[in-house]
Amino acid sequence: MTHFTHYIYQWYDQNQRALPWRSTRDPYLIWVSETILQQTRISQGLPYYHRFVGRFPDIHSLAAAPEDELMKMWEGLGYYSRARNMHAAARMVVNEMGGIFPQEYENLRRLKGVGNYTAAAVASIAFGKPYPVIDGNITRLFSRYFGILEPADTPKGKNTLAGKTREAMNHSDPGYHNQAMMEFGALCCVPKNPSCHDCLLKDSCFAFLNGMTGLLPLKNKKIARRIRRFYFYLLENKENIIIEKRENADIWRNLYQLPLLEADEDLADAAILSNYLTRELLAGEKPAVQKISNTLRHELTHQIIRAKFVRFKMPKLKASGNRIIINKKEIHKFAFPVLVRNYLAGTVDK
Repeated sequence: MTHFTHYIYQWYDQNQRALPWRSTRDPYLIWVSETILQQTRISQGLPYYHRFVGRFPDIHSLAAAPEDELMKMWEGLGYYSRARNMHAAARMVVNEMGGIFPQEYENLRRLKGVGNYTAAAVASIAFGKPYPVIDGNITRLFSRYFGILEPADTPKGKNTLAGKTREAMNHSDPGYHNQAMMEFGALCCVPKNPSCHDCLLKDSCFAFLNGMTGLLPLKNKKIARRIRRFYFYLLENKENIIIEKRENADIWRNLYQLPLLEADEDLADAAILSNYLTRELLAGEKPAVQKISNTLRHELTHQIIRAKFVRFKMPKLKASGNRIIINKKEIHKFAFPVLVRNYLAGTVDK
């Protein structure tokens, strides 16, 4: 055991957070936790985890669940492809693997949505397989301590990092090792302003000794976020509104929303009220425009949504295609993107 691993294990034994998935070797529960926590803070993901495993305690209950119920359970967590992939993976385990969660890394990777990180986490924690996990915390910790100067998002950088994590692996308890490394990266070797002077690894940490803590890990790419312009239509008739399901291969797939127009540029109010979708939705009616909202900014990882909501009081409602008419009291039964959910909560409920 090296000084590096010895110190982190010692720290982990004294400082690890009491999290429900740390007290189990059940691969299903570990898989659920790791999937929920992708791109999600533990404080945000924890209540979702409790609700999820309360409703779907095993792979069979998840596989049998209606998709709309699953999406409603996931509402507000974002990255909805995770939920769809989990559903597909659960059905694969039940229908093709006899309901038994695969133990081997290669078979775990066959499951929809299971990448290298999740496969390594489940294989090591549930089954004691010596596969090191590599996430943002691990990348930051190893890049700083070992002085990995190749950009972490290049093939060479990834290979160097993978080699270092394999060298550090504790083959007697891989799951414990992986959790200790991730926890230390999450709580101590943090992205900004880490407490390096209090860290017992500082005397052997490349980044600290060379004044590079704020520079590592290096990265080559910075993805420009796409700006999109959404115009949502709230059509009301007494206690009813129209909603539609997003069925295309795009963000928020299989969630519900208000009827939507996407434009390539910002539209003036006159253009909002005279475009083809407005004419289609109004179907010859001439209702008064209740309100056009200010532009709302909603940020996703790779996209920025600039949204406006147009509210009409309609004499009657007509729905076709993937649109349906619902009573306002039923809104809570449907899964909406946070942007739409927040608007409805502040508008329809008042």
